[in-house]
Amino acid sequence: MEVVETVHKSTIWEKLSVERVKIELLRTAYGQSMTFLSKFDPRMLIGWYSFFAIAPWFIHNKTVLIGLLLAIAILTYTSKPSVLVLIVLAFGLVTDTAYMLIVALAFGGGLSAAWALSTLTLKLLVIALASIAVFSSMDPEKLSDALLSLGMPAQFSFGVAYGYRMLPILIEEYNNLLYSYRLRGSAPLRRGWLGWRTIIYIGKISVLAFYPLILNTAKRTRTTVEALEVKGFTYAIKDPKVKRIKLAYLKILPRDYAFVALSVGYVAFVFWLGNQFHI
Repeated sequence: MEVVETVHKSTIWEKLSVERVKIELLRTAYGQSMTFLSKFDPRMLIGWYSFFAIAPWFIHNKTVLIGLLLAIAILTYTSKPSVLVLIVLAFGLVTDTAYMLIVALAFGGGLSAAWALSTLTLKLLVIALASIAVFSSMDPEKLSDALLSLGMPAQFSFGVAYGYRMLPILIEEYNNLLYSYRLRGSAPLRRGWLGWRTIIYIGKISVLAFYPLILNTAKRTRTTVEALEVKGFTYAIKDPKVKRIKLAYLKILPRDYAFVALSVGYVAFVFWLGNQFHI
């Protein structure tokens, strides 16, 4: 019995460890190459996401929002999102719902007021799930090239890809800085009530670790810029031939048009359904 409890506790600790969090973040940042949405052209995905990121703000019909949410939830499931991201999303949803319910009851609004305020939660949920579904299915290179192909400045497009590439390095370095502070520092001998001394100690070294992290990041960025300039990066990104060769693999295929047509048809059906059954 004790062995089973020990294994169970260690499994939970592994899921909550910094290393596990790092792996989950990297999975989200670098995307999945074998998902449903990853098969489509990244430019089409950006356009598709732009609609679902903007349109919900102008929709107040709960039937329409619920219909969009169901489709987005299915696509999010096929994108194999990180468990950590889903936990954070669920935590935000629960806290937001509880906050609206408490505010509504505190000011005498009752459950009807909380139901009226839930429209905002539905909007945020549609936008959040659409973001997870799309960006979990695109790697940084495709996202950067899609932005470049759509007319974004080359420096901005490269900055997006560079930020993704720097993410694992920054996480690894921050983790090492935390370990170094813990090795050199002196942890509280007594945890205190509910471990408040330990919490304060961990919070303190977590903040202190940011300062050397910022300095090291600035050094890495300067080294990268100098290396790129030596290789002629500024000249290359302004050359039309280089841009054409770089983006040659981006092609909108019939399946992309089929997906867009299916999405437009479904959205039209949801709006029709919302006019028939308004919640």
